[in-house]
Amino acid sequence: MGTLDVMARIADYMPTAKKPERKPSLYERLFWTAMALIAYLIMANTPLYGIPIQPQQQILLIQVIFASNRGTLMELGIGPIVTAGLIMQILVGAKLIDLDLTNPEDRKKFTSAQKTLAVILAVFEAAMYVLSCRYWPVTGSNPFTSCSASWVARLVVGLEIFAGAYVAILLDEMIQKGWGIGSGVSLFILAGVATIIFWNTFSPVVINGAAIGLIPYLIQVLSSGGSISSVMVRPGGRDLVGLIATIVVSILLIYLSNIKVNIPITTPRLQSIKTRIPLQFLYVSNIPVLFVGILYADILVFASLFRTYGGGVIPQWLVNALATYDQNGNLVGGLAYYLNSPLGVYSAYADPVKTVVYIVVLVSLSIVFGYMWVEVSGLNASAQAQQLVDSGMEVPGMRRNPKILEKMLEKYITPLTILSSLIVGVLAALSDVLGVYGGGMGLLLAIGIVQQYYMLIAYERALEAYPLLKKLIGE
Repeated sequence: MGTLDVMARIADYMPTAKKPERKPSLYERLFWTAMALIAYLIMANTPLYGIPIQPQQQILLIQVIFASNRGTLMELGIGPIVTAGLIMQILVGAKLIDLDLTNPEDRKKFTSAQKTLAVILAVFEAAMYVLSCRYWPVTGSNPFTSCSASWVARLVVGLEIFAGAYVAILLDEMIQKGWGIGSGVSLFILAGVATIIFWNTFSPVVINGAAIGLIPYLIQVLSSGGSISSVMVRPGGRDLVGLIATIVVSILLIYLSNIKVNIPITTPRLQSIKTRIPLQFLYVSNIPVLFVGILYADILVFASLFRTYGGGVIPQWLVNALATYDQNGNLVGGLAYYLNSPLGVYSAYADPVKTVVYIVVLVSLSIVFGYMWVEVSGLNASAQAQQLVDSGMEVPGMRRNPKILEKMLEKYITPLTILSSLIVGVLAALSDVLGVYGGGMGLLLAIGIVQQYYMLIAYERALEAYPLLKKLIGE
């Protein structure tokens, strides 16, 4: 029995969400989706018990990609889930794990092993947060021995962090097994981005004499006799440029996502009726940005942890190479600094070198991850050609040979993969520079998730309105 089999077996002994005996109605699934969302929001706003230090403001990228909230039960958010998924997808794509994800048994094994890995990561990250003494004063150079908290207090906080992460895993599992719509990961990311956008627009909280939200800040400026030009750009984003950029990028994404590239085909089974197969212009959707965000967020998380307990455990040069902080705990150098997105035009202009490095790295990694995703997920020319042949389709004027179809499809799919990865990468990077609300990656993910939910709900409503469709598609 291999390691993957052992991990899959371990998942069988964990508390889990059972698959419904019958498929719930659309309204039942919407209800349970709403319940999962409410549970997440409650945990994301429930402070950890037993921590004396007020948590610092969280890095936006980590908050968006991991749907986390520092100092609450959602300290880890969906980080263990998405990290485990990324690792497993890479291992399968690199053929280090021999699994056929189109096979139901292999798919089940993959899902179970991924759950076990997510739990292992949740335990590890919760332990690191506690051992690094993140929320307690440190009286010496070694946080393991000079932390002011007792081991009982550390254990309690560690269990709270792990419990929050495990509940998130169960909520995601419940939704994906048919109780809800979509996935918990998508739902929680969307909720997190929507919260950030709402907070940046309407928050009345005042810091350093200025309201956080744009609308209260605009009222504050105009009521004191100021001009609207002072609202155009300000440190930390949340300005008028960011709001306009948010609206423009949202419209542009919706427009691009509805563009299709049509491939002419025919099928002898339907008396050679000619038709077209539409391919999405944004062929990779927002997947490259999601993978880059997960990679960035993981680097930022571990850089922060290494910084705290680096002395005597991790070489100091490695700690500084990953992240360098000033006396106030702000990132000022290292890899994590250049991977952290600028917060608007003001921040981008203040450090143009970091801005250029960030854009180049983000766009390059988007192309790499986009191409890798197409190969791993079966969206490449070879897999699509085989599916066309199996369904009886053929290209006019060509023999029903998968290799011939593959060469023809490759002329469409490979350029679309590279071009769409480039577009989403550039959009995400420029959105960060312009200070869109929720961050460039967050906004791209949120728009994609909203469109997915729209299509899923429309599909479910069509099935309920026309029961004959269920028989035609085998449900």
